[in-house]
Amino acid sequence: MDTTRRIDRLVTRMHALLQQLQESPDTSDNAVFLATYLRTTQAVAADLEAGRFVDPDWTEQWDIAFADLYLDALEQWTSAGTAPEPWQVAFSSGRGQQRLPPLRHLLVGMNAHINYDLPQALLAVITDEEFDTPALLARRRADHEHIDEILASRVKAEDRELRAFEQPGDRTLLDRALTPFNRRATRRFLRESRAKVWHNAVLLSRARRVGELDERLRELEVLSAQKVTDLRAPGQVVLRLARDGFGVQLDGPR
Repeated sequence: MDTTRRIDRLVTRMHALLQQLQESPDTSDNAVFLATYLRTTQAVAADLEAGRFVDPDWTEQWDIAFADLYLDALEQWTSAGTAPEPWQVAFSSGRGQQRLPPLRHLLVGMNAHINYDLPQALLAVITDEEFDTPALLARRRADHEHIDEILASRVKAEDRELRAFEQPGDRTLLDRALTPFNRRATRRFLRESRAKVWHNAVLLSRARRVGELDERLRELEVLSAQKVTDLRAPGQVVLRLARDGFGVQLDGPR
């Protein structure tokens, strides 16, 4: 079976949306995150085809569910000007205010997608019974970690891609000095966010069992929007992430 068939349709959808964003000055800033995400999805598809995941069928299903949450929000924003709160903050970055550099757009988009969408994507492809099965969860976590390795391996290449979107002055002397730190920090940010995402996914599973999922999702939406708002504030965003952390965490037992 061609394990990239479904993910290829996802890549086609991303290409079409990216073209739409790039053709309009009102949405072109949001193309930075989508272009990066498209290249990452293509890298995931290559590893699926090469059999580098423990459970490639599940990983493909999860990757598509995850991406669809972002793409659906993006289509809703471009057509109606509405979206879940974290994405409203992210998509409106740069509107009516000082222009945000491409790196900031990328980090804002990553934060909204990981903190808000990823726990929901895991909930969509892991049943409550499976959340209670340690051996199966270990397999799922292993594939999640491999996705993180793909992301980390692409930092240098994506840094070069970002420069094509940048304008003079987007990278300060401090930004240039911190570039090696940015690359090293990526793995730490991913480890931290992964732990918090799984914590939140487990709590969402518990809430789903007792009919309280909507309330917990609303909590996650508010926390994620606050974090994205913080990242839009003036200052050196990577230093702020190093100090305050990347992820958000719902209250509840570990």
